[in-house]
Amino acid sequence: MTMLRSLAAVALAATTLSLSVARADEALRIGAPLPITGALAPEGAKLKQGYELWQDKVNAAGGIKAGGKTFKVELVYYDYQSTTPKAVQLAEKLISDDKVDFLFSPFGSGAAKAVSAVAEKYGVPLLASSASSAEVFDQGYKNLFGLYTDNSTLSEPIADLIKAKLPTVKRVAILARNDLYPLSLGNEFEKSAKKRGFEVVYFEKYPIGTLDHSSALTQLRAAKPDWVVVTGYINDLILVRKQAGELKVGGQIYTLINGPAYQEWIDAVGPLAENVTTASWFHPVLNYKSEDVFGSTRAFVDQFKAKYGSEPDFTQASGAAVGVILQQAVERAGSKDRAAVREQLVKGGFKTFFAPVSFGPTGIANSYVPPVYQIQQGKVQVVYPADIATGEFRAAPAN
Repeated sequence: MTMLRSLAAVALAATTLSLSVARADEALRIGAPLPITGALAPEGAKLKQGYELWQDKVNAAGGIKAGGKTFKVELVYYDYQSTTPKAVQLAEKLISDDKVDFLFSPFGSGAAKAVSAVAEKYGVPLLASSASSAEVFDQGYKNLFGLYTDNSTLSEPIADLIKAKLPTVKRVAILARNDLYPLSLGNEFEKSAKKRGFEVVYFEKYPIGTLDHSSALTQLRAAKPDWVVVTGYINDLILVRKQAGELKVGGQIYTLINGPAYQEWIDAVGPLAENVTTASWFHPVLNYKSEDVFGSTRAFVDQFKAKYGSEPDFTQASGAAVGVILQQAVERAGSKDRAAVREQLVKGGFKTFFAPVSFGPTGIANSYVPPVYQIQQGKVQVVYPADIATGEFRAAPAN
């Protein structure tokens, strides 16, 4: 009897192991460190919505079909509390302990750059949903793939518009968050301005977590700029725009990135949003036909609204977009083998609801032009490129 029990136990263990392996074979596990709490919590919540809309859509259709197998998508989240060192630790945990097949990056260029070193160490392809700074992609890594085009694709068209439409603009002031992406973006605006003959009369950095910008804005006001550029994230830019209004910081045009593309930014600053320009990589007005599970931008927007009750902004769309790109790469590869999937990511040519996406030699997207937006009467209008514009670029004195 003892021997029979032992044999039965061995058989049960073997069956359990077999079932476990079978389940693992049927799952595509993706690790996603997210800033669920801390200063970047709004952006983290938005990325999570995008990831989960894609996951729900794929799994409702039965999963990802590749090489005769069907993989259900499993997303494994951890909160890195908006601190980059913790994002790095959790990426290690996701790969080593949770055995994820692939990674989605944390939010922003700084954290994405740090975590990309972990992905490269373990040979895990990482799709960066929200990194656009060239400094992220200059490391020679072969496992890093960024959805966004580089920061100059935001600064260049805005500088062109202002040069063409506002000939009296001469003096530019730049206030940049001292963080990899916002500072890189500030530097690109400085280059774009100087290239067109504008005088940069002020360029300062503000620390992460700044809760009072009045001193910097007072100095900025004294420089008497015609064009004010501020970089940062949504909470930074709500505060900056409100305090600039209180301090009567003038100028013919304000450019704030990233913030005004969010409806909550517009709601938070009220009339101070009027004529503010911004740029980002996605807007619901776009209407690409795609080869992904959504089929088009319009269908993605409709399904997002049905699930969450509002139109998606570019961060929410970015979360779903890295999902559809990974899905197409797995389907093309015919497996979830990392090397095979990496090879397909390098080939590019992904027709997605977000944009047509291919990656350049460094891994950053180079296949589409991000639109420029302006807030007009409380609504986001596309003012560039002309073929998708919903309004004309305009200016009025800031207050």
